[in-house]
Amino acid sequence: MSDRAALLKGIRVWLGLFVVCLVLSGATAFPLVHELRWVEDALRALSVSEWLSGFVRWISQVREGLDTVDADYPFVLYGTDWLAFAHLVIAVAFYGPYRDPVRNIWVVEFAMIACAGIIPLALVCGPIRGIPFWWSLIDMSFGVFGVVPLYVVRRKIKRLEALDAATAVRTVPAV
Repeated sequence: MSDRAALLKGIRVWLGLFVVCLVLSGATAFPLVHELRWVEDALRALSVSEWLSGFVRWISQVREGLDTVDADYPFVLYGTDWLAFAHLVIAVAFYGPYRDPVRNIWVVEFAMIACAGIIPLALVCGPIRGIPFWWSLIDMSFGVFGVVPLYVVRRKIKRLEALDAATAVRTVPAV
């Protein structure tokens, strides 16, 4: 396998991983009410409250809030449907770098900026909305962990770009 083919394969594998994670995180925003019930039931069944009582209380509080919203104001949950949809639409944008990484590196760089933006959003909006700081840390981890595959992809794209440029120089006919 040529260096170019190996780089392209690596880029596509990392992009595929990132897109799968993006789609999964988006898809989980649709059934929030049911998910929280399942999580709360699982935590109780596993007796996690013995070790993480604050976490279990928080999950119960969030579940109660979602149950109330779902019963009395279901239109509010429409916002999480849009959140899920946004994840899916953003995932589609990665077809560009998958097809032509060098030309579409901007999509990867945009996503890296978005990952960085998660941190100030969580630090500012979390306290405003009464989110426990430790939960904001979990939210921020999506940006921290999300940027890792994007950074790897960006480095590989830059190497591919340099390789293509070197190949182009070698193949230019002498005049």
